[in-house]
Amino acid sequence: MEGSPLAVLVGTLAALLSIGSFAPQIIKTWRERDASAVSLRMYVVTVTGFGCWLTYGLMIQAWPVIASNLACLVMSGAMLALKLRFGRAG
Repeated sequence: MEGSPLAVLVGTLAALLSIGSFAPQIIKTWRERDASAVSLRMYVVTVTGFGCWLTYGLMIQAWPVIASNLACLVMSGAMLALKLRFGRAG
C-alpha cells in the first residue's frame, strides 16, 4: 500500500538521514586510523538490529524497509570493521 506523498517524503528523508548519519564517523575513523573512542558493543548491536530489520523487510517484501536497512547495514558494518581494524590508538 502506497502512502501519501508527504508520508513518502518523510520516510525517504528519514532513510537518507539514517544512512548518512554513519558517514562522519566512518570518515573520521578512516582519516585518523583510530577507533578507540567508538563503542564496539554499540556497533555490534546496531549491525545486528539492521540485520533483523533487513530480514523483516524481506519477510514482508517491503522494498523501502529492505533498501534502507540494507544501506544502513552496510554503513554500520563498515564502521564495525573499522572499529575492529583501528580499535586501539597508536
